[in-house]
Amino acid sequence: MSNTNENYVDLKLSDDTTMSAYVALPVNKTDKTPAILVLQEAFGVNSHIRNIADRFAAEGYVAIAPELFHRTAPKGFEGSYTDFPAVMPHMQALSNEGLATDLQAAYDWLQQQDIDKSSVFSVGYCLGGRVSFLANAVLPLKAAVSYYGGRTDQLADMVPKLHGPHLFFWGGLDKHITDESIDTVIQAVEAAGKDYVNVKISYADHGFNCDERASFHPKASTQAWALTLSFLASQ
Repeated sequence: MSNTNENYVDLKLSDDTTMSAYVALPVNKTDKTPAILVLQEAFGVNSHIRNIADRFAAEGYVAIAPELFHRTAPKGFEGSYTDFPAVMPHMQALSNEGLATDLQAAYDWLQQQDIDKSSVFSVGYCLGGRVSFLANAVLPLKAAVSYYGGRTDQLADMVPKLHGPHLFFWGGLDKHITDESIDTVIQAVEAAGKDYVNVKISYADHGFNCDERASFHPKASTQAWALTLSFLASQ
């Protein structure tokens, strides 16, 4: 699907804000079709995130990618991978409460579609990896996936609320996320008796899944995609 206005929906949120979201639909959608929230990196719902949503649609999912910076950035905002300071203010303005409102709105939109309403998942990358973890705690998801979600350890107290099994991906070369941070998350999940799969790809760096970043690792991305699809389909 191309990046046209027809691919977007505007969602009215419970806090009286409006959030735009990119939507990708499979060819043969039925009431047995699963759905997935695709959660952005720190750089917005850009071509990479839209492409991921399109890829999930090609695999038979209704995909929605909400613009999580809608309170501070213009509609359609896309940051540059070479200018992280420019996206920092938008990241710093996020709150768990606001994100929960955003996630609920995207989930509610999916529930209004002709889909399998019991088969809703989430996947997130970088910032979105953390948000996908939050989504699994605040929404009745069937399962969720987090790619290199920095600061997920700060959500460890929400682990008892996780609804579905969680798949974690980390890069072994990632200097942004410490082993201590990862251990905090996994130990909390284990202590709560929640089902999870924890994958560290030793030869991959932060952002290994994004073909628009210098850290892109084609083999790691291919392997993670295959495992992601298998993990979701097996739930």
